[in-house]
Amino acid sequence: MPLAAPNPSRLTVLHATPDLVERTYDALLDAIVSGELGPGERHTQEALAERLGVSRQPILQALLLLKREGLIKDEPGRRGVEVEALTPAFVSHLYLVRGALDALAARSASYRPRPELREPGMALIRAGRASSRAGTTLAMIDADLAFHRFIYEAAHNPLLMDTARIHWLHTRRAMGIYLRQPVSVRTVWSEHQAILNAVVRGDARLAERLAREHCEASAQIILRHLFDNEPSAATASQHPHRRQL
Repeated sequence: MPLAAPNPSRLTVLHATPDLVERTYDALLDAIVSGELGPGERHTQEALAERLGVSRQPILQALLLLKREGLIKDEPGRRGVEVEALTPAFVSHLYLVRGALDALAARSASYRPRPELREPGMALIRAGRASSRAGTTLAMIDADLAFHRFIYEAAHNPLLMDTARIHWLHTRRAMGIYLRQPVSVRTVWSEHQAILNAVVRGDARLAERLAREHCEASAQIILRHLFDNEPSAATASQHPHRRQL
């Protein structure tokens, strides 16, 4: 079932510490990822500062970082800021790249049988299933990314991890959309377990295929939601990216 609608009261007051800018950034990023701060809404520094219980200075610095990362933009007329919308074209491009990287990571991790990976991998899967039962979007996203990081680390290719990390902010946002849809989270973790099993057996070809298919299936659900909610109700013929995934 879809999660409950975002509640503005979820942003909690932050207490002053030396890392207040970082904590302000993390709080705003989590609100964007969870959908609490969504596209099409105007947000002023004053309002955000009041909701977080901080001064405008950490808000300003955090917003500058978020703007640099392409997550927010100035509202027309500079009356505030708004969250950048994830477009179907961007998500299509993002998941084409992610699918290639995830597949390569799974294949690289399976260069030989890896029985030592079974128990730590299963621990992550159990934690992921527990977070799904709790129904907290951010916890589910973090658990999902923890599993994929595990596969990347098992590939022993730091360039793969560094390349994927560049896109993880946007991947987290896309995952938030996915997990707010009426999807079977049980299926997600069953697919993760199948990938892990192939890696543990050293079946590189199967691990690569399962990782790519898992990514493509997620992209289809996210894109379907984005297309269904486009203001122009554009058709697939107007968006060739829709047919790529």
